[in-house]
Amino acid sequence: MYKTIDLFSGIGGIRLGFERHGCTNVFSSEWDRYARQMYEVNFGEKPFGDINDIDPSDIPDHDILLAGFPCQPFSIAGKGLGFEDTRGTLFFNIAEILKNKQPKAFLLENVKRLTTHDSGRTFRIILETLKQLGYTVYFKVLNTLDFGLPQKRERIYIVGFSDNIPFYFPEPINKYRSLSELLENDQDVEPSYFLSDVLKQKRLAALKKAPPTPSIWHENIGGNVSALPYSCALRAGGSYNYLVVNGVRRLTGREMLRLQGFPDDFKINIPYSQVRKVAGNSVSVPVIEAIAENMLASLSGKVEQKGQLNLLEAI
Repeated sequence: MYKTIDLFSGIGGIRLGFERHGCTNVFSSEWDRYARQMYEVNFGEKPFGDINDIDPSDIPDHDILLAGFPCQPFSIAGKGLGFEDTRGTLFFNIAEILKNKQPKAFLLENVKRLTTHDSGRTFRIILETLKQLGYTVYFKVLNTLDFGLPQKRERIYIVGFSDNIPFYFPEPINKYRSLSELLENDQDVEPSYFLSDVLKQKRLAALKKAPPTPSIWHENIGGNVSALPYSCALRAGGSYNYLVVNGVRRLTGREMLRLQGFPDDFKINIPYSQVRKVAGNSVSVPVIEAIAENMLASLSGKVEQKGQLNLLEAI
C-alpha cells in the first residue's frame, strides 16, 4: 500500500506495526550491531549503519518516514543534555531527509520527557522545524498500558502529513493482558535468572504491602520496591534486578519481547545482555499498529473524528 523507511530502527518494532497494515519497507538504518543482527534475522535485510553516513538523496523514495530517534539526550535516566548531546542532534538528520525526500507522512517516537526538556524549548524547536518543512503536525503521549500490554510505558508520538489533512490518535482500549499470559513458568526458566536468597529477602523486606500474583517488582532509584500486576517501563540501561518477576527472578528475553508486543516467532539471536538493551530501546508494537491504522485512514481520506490538537492549536 505505502512504502516506508525505518530510521533508528532498533529491532524493527515500528516497521512491524506498519507492515501489519500492508506497508512495505524499502530502507532501514541502525548503528547498534546487536540490534542490526536481530533485525536481519527477522526481516531478511541488514540495516544501513550510522545515519550520519547517509546522503539523504541516496535514500529510496518513500511515502512514510518512521523514526524512533535516540531518547537518551532527553531521558530522566540519561543526563538530559538534549541538543547538547551529539545524539540529540540526530533529529536534524531526520529533518534533512524530510526536506530532501518529502514523504507524504512521518511518525516519530521519543520519551515523554522530550515535551518538557529545557522548559519545553527543545520540543518547540522540533515542532517549529517540522512546521517550516511544510508538515501538518500532531502529537500525543500514549501509554502502552492503555493498548493491551501489561507495561506502563509513556512515550511521545509525533505524526506529520505533507498535506493539511485531519488525524486523530487512537483511543485507549483501557485494558491489558494479564501477566500470566506473557510470563513463562518458573520451572521452565534457567536457574541463572533467579535471585540469590539474600536479594530475595532484601526485596521482600522493602515491600510495603502484600504483592499481587503474578506481579513484577520494580525498584526505583531511591531503593523503594513496588509489586504491580504489570511491568514498569523496560529500560535499556536498567540493572539486572531492576524488574523482578514475583520477587524471585529476572525477566527472560522472550518475556521482555512479549511485553513490547513482539510475536513469539520473532527470533532472538543475540546474548541476553543485549536483548535487555534492544528490548528496552524498542517500541510497543500494538501502540504503533494502532497509530499506523489511523495514519493510513487519514492518508486515504477515511477518518473517524475523535478530537486531537494539531500543531497550530497546540503550541
